Amino acid sequence: MKLTRYLIVALGFCLVPVAMAQAPAPAAQTPIIDFGSRFLPTVARQGMVVGPEELAAEVGLDVLRAGGNAVDAAVATGFALAVSYPRAGNLGGGGFMLLHLADEDRQTLIDYRETAPAAATRDLFLNENGAVDQQRAYFSHKSAGVPGTVAGLILAQQRYGTLPLADVMAPAIALARDGFAVSFALNQEIAARAERLAMNPEARRLFLDAQGRVPEIGSRWQQPDLAWTLTQIAEHGQKGFYEGEVARRILAEMQAGEGLISAADLAGYRAVEREPVRGTYQQYEIISTPPPSSGGIHIIQILNILEGYDLQAMGHNSAAYIHHLTEAMKLAYADRSRYLADPDFEPVPVAELTDKAYAERQRALIKPGRATPSEEIAPGKVLVDASHDTTHYTVADRFGNVVSNTYTLNFSFGSHIAVPGTGMLLNNEMADFAANPGQPNPFGLVEGEANRIEGGKRPLSSMSPTMVFRDGKPWLATGSPGGSLIITSVLQTALNAMAFDMNIATASAEPRVHHQWQPDKLVVEQGISPDTLALLRALGHNVDVAGRTLGRTQSIMLDRGYLWGATDTRRPGGHVAGY
Repeated sequence: MKLTRYLIVALGFCLVPVAMAQAPAPAAQTPIIDFGSRFLPTVARQGMVVGPEELAAEVGLDVLRAGGNAVDAAVATGFALAVSYPRAGNLGGGGFMLLHLADEDRQTLIDYRETAPAAATRDLFLNENGAVDQQRAYFSHKSAGVPGTVAGLILAQQRYGTLPLADVMAPAIALARDGFAVSFALNQEIAARAERLAMNPEARRLFLDAQGRVPEIGSRWQQPDLAWTLTQIAEHGQKGFYEGEVARRILAEMQAGEGLISAADLAGYRAVEREPVRGTYQQYEIISTPPPSSGGIHIIQILNILEGYDLQAMGHNSAAYIHHLTEAMKLAYADRSRYLADPDFEPVPVAELTDKAYAERQRALIKPGRATPSEEIAPGKVLVDASHDTTHYTVADRFGNVVSNTYTLNFSFGSHIAVPGTGMLLNNEMADFAANPGQPNPFGLVEGEANRIEGGKRPLSSMSPTMVFRDGKPWLATGSPGGSLIITSVLQTALNAMAFDMNIATASAEPRVHHQWQPDKLVVEQGISPDTLALLRALGHNVDVAGRTLGRTQSIMLDRGYLWGATDTRRPGGHVAGY
């Protein structure tokens, strides 16, 4: 990779040297209304935050400037996104935070995925005919799992942060209380969901005016109820959300809407620390998210399969490359349908699925000159005992710590139901369970008995905050939203950098493809050569050129003493903040 010693501002790319004298902090600036991604042209050595929204990324950077570490900045950014990026930033959702702790040379993961309420039953979303009632599964109070975000962010900050929680949360509280100028991106995000938001009186009050209109670009948007909720958390920690007045307001809304979350569910919620999954690809080590996410296992599984081919000789995004990539994706997603679930409830064969010998057996199933129809693919045989919206951001600090965090409400704006007096939206994460095992979920993923609904269980996820290490040091940290698209988006970003020696801007921007076994459809972004598409169809692939984008990565590459940040330009509003 060719490195240069100047700031690159293109394709969401920001270079921050980490081996130069510290530059003076820039003067405070009034927020600017933007129509896309903005970049901070500051050259210094201290740290970087790459995220989907400018104000929250700058909040994280300010915490780094104030002496906080990457975990402090990640927690501050997470709470700020609940204010400035309501489609996916949240207090009422859940996710996964992957951490590299430089002092200990150790990686760990905070699992703060939502849990099913104790009263949830296997047939919760089935109607009298045995079919899934989509209104109940997606847009009702029963679709809400017990929120994990607040517990997860607080656990990470208490164990691995350095600043007082109140200091870390103060910027988000100020942002909600004082308000900020509505950006083009926020205006468009609310407009896209305005009709559904208007169906809930409290969501309508929070996001629309009395006539049901979306806040205008440049208007000041204040959220006093959310500021109050954030203050309760800052003053009382986890109990400020899961007990006390905030909890009472959540429970009142549950009762009013015939929801399932109880006082015991809230008080009993715990985020947990888990060991990440690990694998290798050539000279690189891959560290990623363990169950109840499927992301890390299947990223490693696909890389293991592809390691047996000379991808560079095939050529990036050639028909041969996309064919082999697609066939490996099918095999992995077929395995996902059978084996993946909450490991506290079901045995998950992590070691077997990520084993190189298993990948060699699966690789032998791939035919170089023919696409295998999905109906001919079944989950592989291993020995077992017995996202539509999410957001990701990445942080690196001057101490060498790195954080890769993905969290979600599930759909954009979750269930579109707001809790009166709190400023927060409810998730609809219960839809990620197999409501009717063997049938597709909202993202088209087929899931089996292992992911059936059970009280206290965490639904299977595709969230994949991931780090790549080279020579024993963190080299790339990335992640993406996108439901079933997350795994393949993160995979291709990492592959572009590892196998094709792309810088992180190019690796993030190249057109992507996606196949998830069922339905049997190869989805490709615009930008793939028409000749390549014709060759893929000739191989038997059912090619669908998407009218939408696939995923949205937020990445930092740490290379040769520099931090290289890239915000995926597939959506407006992303930001690279460095100093």
